[in-house]
Amino acid sequence: MDSKLFLRFAALSGVALLAGCSFLPGSGPSGDSIVEATASATPAFVGVEIDDFSLEVLARRREPSLRGSFGDYRALASQPIGVGDALQITVWEATAGGLFSSGGGDHTSPGSRSATIPEQTVARDGSVTVPYAGRIQVAGRSQQEVEALIVERLRGKAIEPQALVTVTHNVSNMVTVTGEVSQGARVPLTLRGDRVMDVIASAGGFKTPVHETFVSLTRGDRTARVPLGALLATPREDIYVRPGDMVTVEHTPQTFTVAGALGSNSVLEFGARSLTLEEAIGKAGGIEDQQADPSGLFVLRYEPSGIVSQYPATPPELAARAQVPVVYHLDMRDPKALFAARRFAMRDKDILFVSNAGLTEAGKVLKLVSMLTQPAVQGIRTESRIK
Repeated sequence: MDSKLFLRFAALSGVALLAGCSFLPGSGPSGDSIVEATASATPAFVGVEIDDFSLEVLARRREPSLRGSFGDYRALASQPIGVGDALQITVWEATAGGLFSSGGGDHTSPGSRSATIPEQTVARDGSVTVPYAGRIQVAGRSQQEVEALIVERLRGKAIEPQALVTVTHNVSNMVTVTGEVSQGARVPLTLRGDRVMDVIASAGGFKTPVHETFVSLTRGDRTARVPLGALLATPREDIYVRPGDMVTVEHTPQTFTVAGALGSNSVLEFGARSLTLEEAIGKAGGIEDQQADPSGLFVLRYEPSGIVSQYPATPPELAARAQVPVVYHLDMRDPKALFAARRFAMRDKDILFVSNAGLTEAGKVLKLVSMLTQPAVQGIRTESRIK
């Protein structure tokens, strides 16, 4: 092969490869292409610079809150009796010889003036039976209210009656605790009031690391989910539970995905309750000196519309969505970026991406040109040796 012809071939190959660099192998889009996509007429995502303004917006983000979802109201001091509860009723009379103090009664001493009615379970109609008083509706009433109702029904029949109602088995004032606890159970509530951590402790406590554990509280048709660490770090989040609540303890490690010119391309766990961008870069093995474009660091995530609507460059059609795709950009060539990275909090399922440097792409082109022209070079050398 003529050496001049070979040089022309090599030059044309390089130009063709540079013109069609989309055929080059790579780990993702270039930084310029991401920035250009945010400025298109119909952007698919919102581009936001990580600066003081965006960091202030993110700092005002409302975290999931049990207190914000349900309030913090202690249950009534006297728990209402419910269907399925077991009651024991004792009736006293002022003198002997009355309805409950004669020979058929349950005497504790000679001349006793009290009788204990055998334990009863509150029926589906919400009532129990008291001799000489008939069926008494007890469901939804406190023990004191039932006592007063029994006395009213026996007045004129018994001698100055008095009554004591005791709930021996409470099934209507319980909270269900399930999930990653030592022993899932239905936990009865005490009259003093019980908080979320109280009923979890009654079920044996959680089994998973604190930073990987979440607690969900379901009340009626509403559910709120918070990190367990939030309950421990912010005591006001440890709210009172109510009868019928369901507490679920879940093991859910928080993770983020690493892609591009970083030391590790994989899915990594936070390993703590919270993680900053600075720490995430360190976990990923740092930015590759020989490959990365330091000005092309991006964090991709979905943000609620309430956050995104505060960014001035947000298109109205994207701000109208409940969850908006956002690409946060940080230029690591700026010395202030290191402080910004420390203030930027990573979120579960974020994508951390660093684009390749332009010189890296040029190096790929030269390598491909070398691969294509190597056979021709060998041929020229062989031809020269033969001549």
